[in-house]
Amino acid sequence: MSLTNDIKTLCFNALVKSYDQLENLTIADAKVTVATQKSFGHYQCNAALNLAKKLKKSPREIASVILENIIKESESISTLNFTKTDIAGPGFINLTLSPETLASNVSSIYSHTNFGIEKPVSTKNVVIDYSSPNVAKEMHVGHLRSTIIGESLARILEFTGNTVSRINHIGDWGTQFGMLIAYFEDQNISSLDFSLSELVNIYRKAKVRFDNEPEFKRNSQLAVVKLQSKDEATYSIWQQICHISQQGYDEIYNILGIENLVVKGESFYNSQLQSIVNLLEQKGMVENSNGAKCVYQPGFTNREGDPLPLIIQKSDGGFNYSTTDLAAIQHRVEQDKANLIIYVVDSGQALHFDMVFVTAHSANIYDPDITTLKHVPFGLVLREDGKKFKTRSGETEKLIDLLNRAIDESKQILKTRTPDIDASNLEEQATKLGINAVKYADLSCNRTSNYKFSYEKMLQFEGNTAAFVNYAYVRAKSIMRKCDKESLQLSEDFILKLHEDSEKELAFHLSLFADTIHQASEELMPNRIAEYIFKLAELFHSFFHYCRVQGSDHENSRLVLCDLTAKIIYQSLLLLGLSPLEKM
Repeated sequence: MSLTNDIKTLCFNALVKSYDQLENLTIADAKVTVATQKSFGHYQCNAALNLAKKLKKSPREIASVILENIIKESESISTLNFTKTDIAGPGFINLTLSPETLASNVSSIYSHTNFGIEKPVSTKNVVIDYSSPNVAKEMHVGHLRSTIIGESLARILEFTGNTVSRINHIGDWGTQFGMLIAYFEDQNISSLDFSLSELVNIYRKAKVRFDNEPEFKRNSQLAVVKLQSKDEATYSIWQQICHISQQGYDEIYNILGIENLVVKGESFYNSQLQSIVNLLEQKGMVENSNGAKCVYQPGFTNREGDPLPLIIQKSDGGFNYSTTDLAAIQHRVEQDKANLIIYVVDSGQALHFDMVFVTAHSANIYDPDITTLKHVPFGLVLREDGKKFKTRSGETEKLIDLLNRAIDESKQILKTRTPDIDASNLEEQATKLGINAVKYADLSCNRTSNYKFSYEKMLQFEGNTAAFVNYAYVRAKSIMRKCDKESLQLSEDFILKLHEDSEKELAFHLSLFADTIHQASEELMPNRIAEYIFKLAELFHSFFHYCRVQGSDHENSRLVLCDLTAKIIYQSLLLLGLSPLEKM
């Protein structure tokens, strides 16, 4: 159920009827878009401009014929009528829908269980790889984007009918564990009673010793060998290190509302790594380079133009993270039966994933006709001055500190706005307000772009912020309560009526929700939803200003607009991973 699809179909049929000599036309050739300005109506059909050269006619002449057939075709569709149609500029066809058409469409969406969003004929098994912190290290601001973008995409894809597995590919294997284990063995510590912060400090001490003490370095390397062979004492320390780290991550995940994120770290794929190397060797893809086993794929070169290797086994016999990524693809294809595997990882890893995906395809680890691999890149979180997020000491900002500050800032705002708020409500409201602000500020940006992090801007109640959008939801619900219609019951013969311009504009935008969800899921861009609800909030606030609801002659029609606005904003906030506030 999509008004936009109905318009596209109408324009396509009119195009075919107008120029049946054109072959292999598709619905995309109708070039239908939502109008970019209110003065252009609701939709524009721009097919004429593209066809001028092929038909050897002026775009306006072509547009005139197409428009004539659009009008004829629409006459046979009772739910699709126009109040105005015209041709603008060189050949743009502008279409303005009638209030009755808008009202009918909103009524259909309102009565539909899923806002008019049809479930796909065939759904997908989707694996989303996101967050992925390194064990024995604290999550930093760089993990924010992967975590909340990945979670939002998981929710969007589930909402559109897919089965989604959330995977946390943590860095839980490698030389760093040898250092920590050697340090604890040197100190005769077998039972670890440390916080993650303390563990990080111990790692720093171990790293200094590793770099400066040859004997400690040998012991660290020996510890890695013992860990790989699952020596009982060594393995026990490793498990405790992982447990301490996970407790630290869970604190952040609880604050961010991240659930069902299954840990399958690097260690999970250890048993597959040698078989991956063997497979690549059997296919003749492996070359030796200074003792390391490498795969060279055509088209990948370094700055000097030399072939760029994908190292799958290091000269010391150890495996590289590219080997683990290949093993993970194999597992997700064979065991998880994934049709779509998404990696929410920063833009700096684009080349790595390109090389891994090409190698996986060449080795027949996956079939592109069955499974699609997608790297979903994102940009950096920057300070307000445009520089990388660092503490005064030059270290990367801890994510927990960033989130806690957002909550603290929210407390001050709430104390000012509602001085009589009690302590328990203050804590709950401030947490939601602060975390919503952080998430929305991130997700409202195109994920491929860098953005500047500003507590002051993101916590404002005006502009494109979580609070502004949430307030539209609260206001709509408040109107429903005042009218004693929290659960709106309409008679079977009820007909929605739209009279004022602000009602019509709101109704049209409500009609675009299904298209927005489809676009966000296809492009894997949560910001499409954020953009949509920001405009929805603006239109609703305008509607609230111009249209009295309670006691008006059009109360029920306007209550439908209020209720549908509230429900769509609520659902959208959930899809972005936000926790809607009921009072503000």
